[in-house]
Amino acid sequence: MCGIVGLFLKDKSLEPQLGSMLTDMLVTMSDRGPDSAGIAVYRGADDGQVKITVQSPNPDEDFKTLGKDLGVDVTRIDTHAIIACSEKDAPVIREKIKANPNLRVMSAGDAIEIYKEIGLPNSVAERFDIPKLQGTHGIGHTRMATESAVTTLGAHPFSTGPDQCLVHNGSLSNHNSLRRQLAHEGVTVETENDTEVAAAYLTWKMQEGANLGEALEAGIQDLDGFYTFVVGTKNGFGVLRDPIACKPAVLAETDQYVAFGSEYRALVNLPDIEQARVWEPEPATVYFWEQ
Repeated sequence: MCGIVGLFLKDKSLEPQLGSMLTDMLVTMSDRGPDSAGIAVYRGADDGQVKITVQSPNPDEDFKTLGKDLGVDVTRIDTHAIIACSEKDAPVIREKIKANPNLRVMSAGDAIEIYKEIGLPNSVAERFDIPKLQGTHGIGHTRMATESAVTTLGAHPFSTGPDQCLVHNGSLSNHNSLRRQLAHEGVTVETENDTEVAAAYLTWKMQEGANLGEALEAGIQDLDGFYTFVVGTKNGFGVLRDPIACKPAVLAETDQYVAFGSEYRALVNLPDIEQARVWEPEPATVYFWEQ
């Protein structure tokens, strides 16, 4: 079933509240997915730096000397850690991370941070202190596993390119053939989750020169199944439903923000929601906002 939420802030004065608003939205969707949850938050790094978010099942051991081993600043947050490095050094750091089989890269980019674990949204948010995070936009997901195991790597959001991520409610029928096609194009998919295939497809399209809106448009033809996607890039936020649109979805927009929820109840505590334009996204129609 799964529950997804998204929030794109137009009003900078709301940025300190991004984490708390997203957490409230996602916790409201808890009964749509009991096994795992995650949130992607976009907030800028220091000038010239890249952030790499990693996860470990043994953080006490794996993070103890990580900063010293890598020669960079590392900030531990429960089972995750944020590694800050220069853009020039990032490829070398990524190779060093790969040398430790316990470390899994959750996301990388100038702005994105992804936190996800097994458990309900309220426990995941508490572990990572999500309500205190600030930023410009973010997306969240609470999962009911259908196509792959209940694991941290199988949880959403999925990030397959710099500052890109995706959450998904539904199922793709052609993900295996797409997986083979993407491998041929040099795009790696690490899990059995069909959502990661969708994320990798969008990454590939954007690597070919498309913006997020254009990549989503192409997906209408190439992604077969039933789905609602909420996706993010460094500056953008998009929503797409399949041509049948059997999965629930609600958008709301004010002068301060754009918000998405699998159900309207996820939006009811947002500021001035009673003044918002609220609508159900049309099938096979790309909705895209960019800062």
